[in-house]
Amino acid sequence: MSTALKAAIALAAVSALALTACGPTEDGAAGPTASASASGSPSASTSGSASPSKSASAKPSKSASPTKSPTPGSTDPDHDVFPCSTFDMTFTASLAEPTTSSYLLKITNKGTKACRALGHPVVTFGDLDGQATERGAAPGIEDAIRLEPGQSAYAGLMGGAKDGKGKTVNSIALTMNTESDLKQTPLKASTPGLYVSPDKNSVTAWMNNAEDALSL
Repeated sequence: MSTALKAAIALAAVSALALTACGPTEDGAAGPTASASASGSPSASTSGSASPSKSASAKPSKSASPTKSPTPGSTDPDHDVFPCSTFDMTFTASLAEPTTSSYLLKITNKGTKACRALGHPVVTFGDLDGQATERGAAPGIEDAIRLEPGQSAYAGLMGGAKDGKGKTVNSIALTMNTESDLKQTPLKASTPGLYVSPDKNSVTAWMNNAEDALSL
């Protein structure tokens, strides 16, 4: 074989080897691309499946409950009106009918605030035991007479006809019904020759006027 032919064969072999080493196969070419695609795929999947932000899923807040309006003060004009006591009153007793030893009792509010004259007056006779018997019905506390400063209320006191069983006294003492245990200083009035029958003495509830007090 000639030297020229050997040289040509050797060159062809070298060229073939060079092409084989440098040129990537189809599988090799596809491999990196597929790998790159695979490596990029998880990133896209992760971003696509991300949970929505808290602000988007947060529940709307409940509206605040309205506050209650403050309770207005009492509008009852009598809410601070208390029962009358002897500390609030002046007291007089006037002879109305000698035959039955009837006296008109009068109290006047000398205080600076209104008060209520409750029920019947509590009347005792001089040094005699016991007190005058209540005559007639009296209004309840809410309907009792309201006395403004300077106003008066009246009650009729009857000692009773002389029946030989009673005694004569020259004074009486009065305290007010307060529906409480309040200790009061009795108010005294002169009643010269007042005959007190143990069975027939009596006193009315407080009235707005003298006529009603003496008519019962």
